[in-house]
Amino acid sequence: MRIRTAAALTCALALSLVTGCAQGGSAGSSAHTVTYWLWDANQLPAYQDCAKGFERENPELDVKITQLGWADYWTKLTASFIAGTQPDVFTDHIQKFGQFADLQVLEPLDELGIDPGDYQPGLADNWLGRDGHRYGAPKDWDTVALFHNRKMTEAAGLSTDELNSLAWNPEDGGTFEKAVARLTVDVHGRRGDEPGFDKNNVEVYGLATGGAGDGDGQTTWSPFAASAGWNYTDKKRWGTRYRYDDETFQKVIDWYFGLAEKGYLAPLENYTDGANPANAQLASGRAAMALDGAWMISTYHGSENLDVGTAFTPVGPTGKRATMMNGLADSITKNARNKPGAVKWVEYLASDKCQRIVGRYGIVFPATPKGTEAAVAAYRKKGIDVTAFTRPVVDREHFTTFSFPVTTYAADVFALMRPAMQDVYGGAPASELDRTNDQINLILSQ
Repeated sequence: MRIRTAAALTCALALSLVTGCAQGGSAGSSAHTVTYWLWDANQLPAYQDCAKGFERENPELDVKITQLGWADYWTKLTASFIAGTQPDVFTDHIQKFGQFADLQVLEPLDELGIDPGDYQPGLADNWLGRDGHRYGAPKDWDTVALFHNRKMTEAAGLSTDELNSLAWNPEDGGTFEKAVARLTVDVHGRRGDEPGFDKNNVEVYGLATGGAGDGDGQTTWSPFAASAGWNYTDKKRWGTRYRYDDETFQKVIDWYFGLAEKGYLAPLENYTDGANPANAQLASGRAAMALDGAWMISTYHGSENLDVGTAFTPVGPTGKRATMMNGLADSITKNARNKPGAVKWVEYLASDKCQRIVGRYGIVFPATPKGTEAAVAAYRKKGIDVTAFTRPVVDREHFTTFSFPVTTYAADVFALMRPAMQDVYGGAPASELDRTNDQINLILSQ
């Protein structure tokens, strides 16, 4: 996703006209085959298992599953819309939904008669377009919590109860910043809260970096911004104005990235999506804690020589903890060759039958309550406590959950916010986001 050039505009136009020029049908599709794409290799066995159950109930249909890595997935999916080789069904991400809705490449799923009450709160409504039609069937969900290296937290004198009672504020960082400072150790063995700490030569950072957060900050600054009472846009869904110029937001951002200036938060250059994500920083001993999502639970617990625990996100100025609650969905492409078969497959994917199967693999939390229960039981069998991720969904008194912002021109928002947030991470004041915010809102007003 890049800021639009003439070539990009041509591509967008081609996509918007896909219903008129790409009638070749899904790659490898036939009247008896339903093609399905997903990106997570860890989930592939679970969905192969679901496909077997589906095919037993629908012997006239075969499901052909293609798994691609995250980056390749979106590149090839976008290209497939242009070439007319798109799958019948694909795993959709709410972050991409606004872009695909703009391009009109999704098939409405109103005929499925999805009842929002059958799924975890809010998941079904995420996939309603501006036109009121539904474009995704709830698949799974995730929240964000604080992973920590138990050996390091114990050495710093921080108990699990203390980590679960942390609070923060943008003035002095509260007990959260004190804990991060305590966990930070320089090359001389001095902690971040001790005299003589050398912030320019850090051996272990108190908090791993997950990047600059682009425009959503899912596993970086979003829990803090939301627990301070900030919202991305002027409306919960399909907002017309972003609020990156908000004083509260900018105060949070200056504090959060100020942790890097103090030497407590790992610098941006420590992070690369593929080679050195936050979990690798914990596993290598370069960081003591990391904000990360539920989809990473098995990865952290599977790291050699890492005894990992989890804690809730800290309490903010609103008196509540906050976490993004993201939810994936299964969508049907507008030019799916086997649309009747695709509808049956998506209906099965969204059912308790399939979601309980997926839950039993203990990889993600399926969207239905029974699917979630199966996942919790699977994690428990592995000796993994997932309370830090599941409690925010049910405890509305102490937690606030929120979703990715969903607006038009999603790709343009990403293209503008990614470098702008990296500049702030590098030391620029958050007030410089005023100009970026104006540019974004000008685009949205078109």
